[in-house]
Amino acid sequence: MIIHGDVQSGNCYKVRLLAALLDIEYRWVAVDILSGDTRDPAFRRKNANGKIPLLELDDGRCLAESNAILNYLAEGSALLPSDRFRRARVLQWQFFEQYSHEPYIAVARFIARYLGLPEERRDEYHAKQRGGHRALAVMEEQLQASPFIAGDEYSIADISLYAYTHVADEGGFDLSGYPAITAWLDRVAAHPRHVSMG
Repeated sequence: MIIHGDVQSGNCYKVRLLAALLDIEYRWVAVDILSGDTRDPAFRRKNANGKIPLLELDDGRCLAESNAILNYLAEGSALLPSDRFRRARVLQWQFFEQYSHEPYIAVARFIARYLGLPEERRDEYHAKQRGGHRALAVMEEQLQASPFIAGDEYSIADISLYAYTHVADEGGFDLSGYPAITAWLDRVAAHPRHVSMG
């Protein structure tokens, strides 16, 4: 299979991390979003939304959206529970990541790291801080109650939230006030098959 992505993208890193944890073989195709690679007609035929990551299967079928890719690849593994309620809890946290976490923490990081914090986007960058800290507070509360985000076991919910949380400082978020998150980051990184971003 082929993964189209950017090594500095948290959403792409989710897929790389899961592939490492499950020992999935793939070919990496680098995509430069700033130079317009995702707007190329050939890429848009694979993903009309023009975003990465993109998983291309051996039979030519393509799957977009990082969390959808995680669910597809993790099927049948310990990282995606078979129990109906526990699986729904994983999905709950993946939806939280996309709607309450990523729009603040990932976007602030993008403005600072990818764009170099241009003057015309400074107000937007600062506006993202409040929502990001609100999401981190929710995570902190959950991680005070359980070792992993969806319960007692490491799951793809952790991968979804780890991707941008572990580099939240690059978006201006100081994690020193979140000890449960900091301990969780260490637990995730301690997995023997863990790979770092980049």
